[in-house]
Amino acid sequence: MYSHPPELARRLQPSIPPAGLRWPGGKGLAISFVLNIEEGAELSLASGDERNEPVHEVIREINDVPDFCMQSHFDYGASAGYRRVVKRFIDGRLPLTLNVCGRALESTPWVSDDARQHGFEMSGHGWRWESPAHMDEATERAMIARTAATIERLSGRAPVGWHCKSTASVNTRRLLQEHGGFLYDSDFFGDDLPWVQTLADGRRHAVLPYAFDTNDMRFFDRAAFVSGADFASYVIDAINELRREAQDAPRMMTIGLHTRIMGRPARVGGLDAVLRHIDSCAKELWLARREDIARHWLAHA
Repeated sequence: MYSHPPELARRLQPSIPPAGLRWPGGKGLAISFVLNIEEGAELSLASGDERNEPVHEVIREINDVPDFCMQSHFDYGASAGYRRVVKRFIDGRLPLTLNVCGRALESTPWVSDDARQHGFEMSGHGWRWESPAHMDEATERAMIARTAATIERLSGRAPVGWHCKSTASVNTRRLLQEHGGFLYDSDFFGDDLPWVQTLADGRRHAVLPYAFDTNDMRFFDRAAFVSGADFASYVIDAINELRREAQDAPRMMTIGLHTRIMGRPARVGGLDAVLRHIDSCAKELWLARREDIARHWLAHA
């Protein structure tokens, strides 16, 4: 039977931030936009992988032969969706974190140019688009190192953050800390606030919550979101509730995006509506890259 390693111990107590803790400028709610860069990293027999990825605009696994339908749905994210989404952040000069799969960045190295030019953060998201849950320790250690080295080579800067697809393994957080250079991971869904793990050598590691509900992946989840307005309505409701709570204590919110999902013409208007709402209450909000959120929390929490 598996047990939780100390760094993955369950957190079943209410989170109570230090008294008086706020985000920069006295803001109550920190919002992190994350754009996942996975195109080219999806599992594909045509890429030499052991199977095909079954989830794209439909859920349908093709076995034993290449799935060119699935591949071209991922291709859409790189060829059209990426630019459509990123234009909103470039034009608005808004902070953005890119969750980058190493193999995807090899396929779309021009993403690194945007990151350098516009100050986007690049966080590690694995080599292929797969969970490390069943990886042996040596394989996962090598995967983390390969992904970090690729991001550093193509962007000029090593990642300081990490986020697995789905669940981390029992070793992930420890391997990130042993690798060195990682300030935080996002492999946690259990709160509306970060938390800090103090390591045996005195270093501190931030854990930033991620979210599957305020996330465009729900367009693929049994049609939970159908139109862009569905996405906008749900995300705006979350912002408004956290704004109210943040009058008393800080809160953090993640809005997850994918180039092949939000980048579709009928959906991106939902992102526009969210950005307009954020602009209307900007005095209460701190929009930030995840790296900046982690550094602030490590310094003040």
